[in-house]
Amino acid sequence: MINDIKKDTQERMEKSLDALKGHIAKIRTGRAQPSLLDGIQVEYYGSPTPLRQVANVVAEDARTLAVSVFDRSLIGAVEKAILTSDLGLNPSSAGTTIRVPLPPLTEERRRDLIKIVKSEGEQGKVAIRNVRRDANDKIKALLKDKAISEDEERKAQDEIQKITDNFIKKVDEVLADKEKELLDF
Repeated sequence: MINDIKKDTQERMEKSLDALKGHIAKIRTGRAQPSLLDGIQVEYYGSPTPLRQVANVVAEDARTLAVSVFDRSLIGAVEKAILTSDLGLNPSSAGTTIRVPLPPLTEERRRDLIKIVKSEGEQGKVAIRNVRRDANDKIKALLKDKAISEDEERKAQDEIQKITDNFIKKVDEVLADKEKELLDF
């Protein structure tokens, strides 16, 4: 019973960490990364569709993304979607390929991005703590139902806390890596 709770807690915290990594990956650094355009939706036959489903995105060089649209009639829609996204990018089309040059980051913009990264990290930590709270509630319910003793409850909560501390440390490491990446020129 307690092992199931610990395993579930571990899996949910892992998912929270993965979600944080996904959010942080979308925050732009100085390099061109295809994942930068992952959140963009393109109007495709009346319904919003992820850009990845209508085009191939590759890093052409360190400062340019190349978007190859599968359906020529969508080139304008893809360009518009990139332009209207909150990423501040100016795409230019050349035949069937749309080039998206990434402007260099200013020091002020880097500081703003670091603030965004830190707030994302704090949200990730809150999610991990919520998983801990849920696990502790389940353990307390087992104690209340007299399925486990008080010593087992205390031991289980200590183990849950160790798992939580481990994941909080991982979040801090991910944040430190991203900050370093943003500050490197």
